[in-house]
Amino acid sequence: MAIAFMATSPTPQDKGRSCRYTGQAVRALPIRVITVGKKRSEGVRLLVDEYKTKLKPYCSFEDSLIRSNPRNAQDVRAQVEDEEVAMMKLVGSDDWVVVLDERGRDVDSEQMAELLGDAGNSGASRISFCIGGAYGHGREVRKRANVTIRLSSMVLNHQIALVVLMEQLYRAWTILKGQNYHH
Repeated sequence: MAIAFMATSPTPQDKGRSCRYTGQAVRALPIRVITVGKKRSEGVRLLVDEYKTKLKPYCSFEDSLIRSNPRNAQDVRAQVEDEEVAMMKLVGSDDWVVVLDERGRDVDSEQMAELLGDAGNSGASRISFCIGGAYGHGREVRKRANVTIRLSSMVLNHQIALVVLMEQLYRAWTILKGQNYHH
């Protein structure tokens, strides 16, 4: 089920624009973030836990960490394939899948809020955000994506990408609810 999400780079006139769902009832889908990587640092765990707590009033949240290179493959393709198999096992058939990738579309905070609203209106049962490992996502994960976005024009390691995503999810919900977190 593909949904057309129109993400474009913000123009100077767009600064301060609001989300088309602000103040409207938005179906709050459960969110699962699937990350490929190694054990998280204590600082990242603390930040993730803080944002999980902040997200509780808005939606249910699940955080899944897939071990990078689970079979210690020497070949990069084999590593990406192994990570992809593990990731696809966690993605439900009726999930709305957002792949985070350096080649994805730029989205601003209001567009992230609209992405949550679009997903809520899609008929999906959950939103799954997928953060790849050191060598990115496999072909099947990319094909499964309803939308592919990037959090920055810079490449971010999986721990930093996770923290940025968590903050943006919280910001998106405050935009949707018309709360004073986002200026």
